[in-house]
Amino acid sequence: MVSRSSSSRLLALLVALSPAPLVAQAPGASVPLRLSFADAVNMAAGKTPVVELATLHTTEADARVRQARAALLPSLSGSGAWLNRSFNSRSIGISFPGVPELIGPFNNYDARLNAAQTLFDWSSVARLRAAGAQADGSWAERGVTVEGSVLATALAYVRAVRAQSVVAARQADSVIAAELVGLAEAQRAAGVSPAIDVTRARAQLATAEGLLLVARNQLDRGRIDVARALGLDAATPLAFTDSLAPSLGAADVPVQRDSAVTAALANRPELRAELARAAAAQQTGSAIRAERLPRLELAGDYGVNGATVPGAIATRDLTLQVSVPILDGFRREARLAEQDAVVRESQVREADLRRQIAAEVDAALLDLGSAEAQQAVAREQLRLAESELSQSRERFKAGVAGNIDVITAQAGLIRARDTEIDARFAAAAARIALARAAGVARTLH
Repeated sequence: MVSRSSSSRLLALLVALSPAPLVAQAPGASVPLRLSFADAVNMAAGKTPVVELATLHTTEADARVRQARAALLPSLSGSGAWLNRSFNSRSIGISFPGVPELIGPFNNYDARLNAAQTLFDWSSVARLRAAGAQADGSWAERGVTVEGSVLATALAYVRAVRAQSVVAARQADSVIAAELVGLAEAQRAAGVSPAIDVTRARAQLATAEGLLLVARNQLDRGRIDVARALGLDAATPLAFTDSLAPSLGAADVPVQRDSAVTAALANRPELRAELARAAAAQQTGSAIRAERLPRLELAGDYGVNGATVPGAIATRDLTLQVSVPILDGFRREARLAEQDAVVRESQVREADLRRQIAAEVDAALLDLGSAEAQQAVAREQLRLAESELSQSRERFKAGVAGNIDVITAQAGLIRARDTEIDARFAAAAARIALARAAGVARTLH
């Protein structure tokens, strides 16, 4: 029989080690934010600070397109002036009889509308196209940021639920250790077990308690990492609703290698951004070449002019102007050579990026296959470790063996549980990496 004091201590220990809520709440504390994996991915794709900054960059790029378009649109302005002046007629060559040397003072009133319209300027057309390509690149860069934000958040979430699984495993280990203490004390009281068995059991329980404290600390750190990945206050209480299930981290990725690589080349925003940069450089080069062409502009103004406002009369001016660039000190040729080099640089980066994308897909597929195989092995190891612990406990209860076998089996069960959790974590991380390699991390669910 177990003594009353030992039973009381065991009961108190089991209560202390029982599963605790994900977030401890004091009276009046805020309700934890229940967060699923899909919710975290959606938030990471649209509400994190880095994504908001990237969105603002696309707004800036779109504004630059409108600025470039302005060179091809009409311009209109208005002006009004009052002039009171006198001048020396001799200073401007007027020396006729009867003309006074000092003329004035006199008033002049002028109000007018000025308008201008570019009729032909191929350089401005090419610059508009370059600005559009840069805007496309900005949107592609935003896609890169979104994929990176989703990847960071997804991995942080998976690490947090891994820590949550470890906490549950350590709680189960602690319960087993507490039961072993009770069993050892009962065996000692019955005179069939030495005192060393009780000491070993208590030592194992202390070890389990320490591991549980470490696991809970890792879970708290995981909550902080997820909160920061989502741009939330680190003190935000979070409750994770998903676990390391086989479906965690799944995405819309083809299972065949060639299909996955083809999808990655079509979806990866880095590649689209590089193509946009190359197009912008090419259009900028075209704009520089077009500066050699004539530029045709129509300008005019209409208004009233007179010495007095009531006496003002309508006047107008209409100009058709052609400008032909001839020589600018060969500055244009140097700028063109610079843009040609930029285009070639972009082509080199594009080719290397295509190879990198294919390599990342291959590596992710290898990691996923290995992780799935490890899961099968880890599940079998866990089953055998649980069976070994059960058999050793039965032998100890029957008095045919000491509890050293039980403690050894329990240590093996702890390792098997950790291995199985790590295998599930590796599989989820591999699925996330494959989605990122395929450029579809935002479809994670």
